Amino acid sequence: MRGLRVVVAAEEAAGVQVIRRLLAVPEPPEIVFVLTTPPAGSSRRALVHEAAEALGLRSQPAELVRHPELGDELQAEEVDLLVNVHSLFVVHPAVLEVPRIGSFNLHPGPLPQYAGLNAPSWAIYCGERTHAATVHWMDAGIDTGPIAYEETFEITNKDTGLAVAGKCVRVGVPLLVRLVEQAAVDPEDIPRIDQDRRLRRYFGAGAPNGGRIDWTASAAEIVRFVRAADYAPYPSQWGHPRTELLGRDVGVAKASVMGTAAAAAPGEVVEVIDCGTLVAAADGLVLVERLWLDGRYRRGSDLA
Repeated sequence: MRGLRVVVAAEEAAGVQVIRRLLAVPEPPEIVFVLTTPPAGSSRRALVHEAAEALGLRSQPAELVRHPELGDELQAEEVDLLVNVHSLFVVHPAVLEVPRIGSFNLHPGPLPQYAGLNAPSWAIYCGERTHAATVHWMDAGIDTGPIAYEETFEITNKDTGLAVAGKCVRVGVPLLVRLVEQAAVDPEDIPRIDQDRRLRRYFGAGAPNGGRIDWTASAAEIVRFVRAADYAPYPSQWGHPRTELLGRDVGVAKASVMGTAAAAAPGEVVEVIDCGTLVAAADGLVLVERLWLDGRYRRGSDLA
């Protein structure tokens, strides 16, 4: 009896973790090949391509999932599972339907409430206290397929976008391993829970408010926006929230709520102190501690 045959479409460190974890289970599946961005097509280090090469796995360009011809190859290879990990190409329906058991996606958010892109950032921005990673069946829609597994965790008031994304990986990778192990034992027992479409919210790639700070919002909302966009030392999909302070257009990289009422108009610089710049929000002061200015990070007090 042959073992489980899996194709992994993956990017980033999460993709590397999934490949390594799958190969480390007691009865590892056969990874037929890996779909990932090749070094020549990536602005970042091609981590998954490098890992696949080191592990002796065949890799192919990630964009192939968009083409129905890939379905013919999956059928010829008798693939049982297609697993998607942080690969952002939309998989062609003719490819999705080929794997014998099904196609699955690891999504960094709870479904259906946080479908789409940058779910960890949106969760912080919206003031959520919990978040989740979800493994769901893939269908022709975007993050619309039935849920197989989901794991919830806490968001603290100090978590950045990077921190929440990291938590998604830590709880999400074991969910994918669980999926593959269950598929090898009895695929009929893989859960298939339909999403409640009435609760669906879809988030696009763009940052809220065009990426600019609205100082008429509360201090807490503004600071959540800054934390949500913070993926340092890695680039953020949103960039740092922009604003004009003392005549300079700057990005705000770190900020905190002072808990002090503001006797100034929203957006007005109240004072520059050693630890940063105090700016009025709708209901109090925000301390701007770190800036993105002239292509590098600067102290919030450097505006002076």
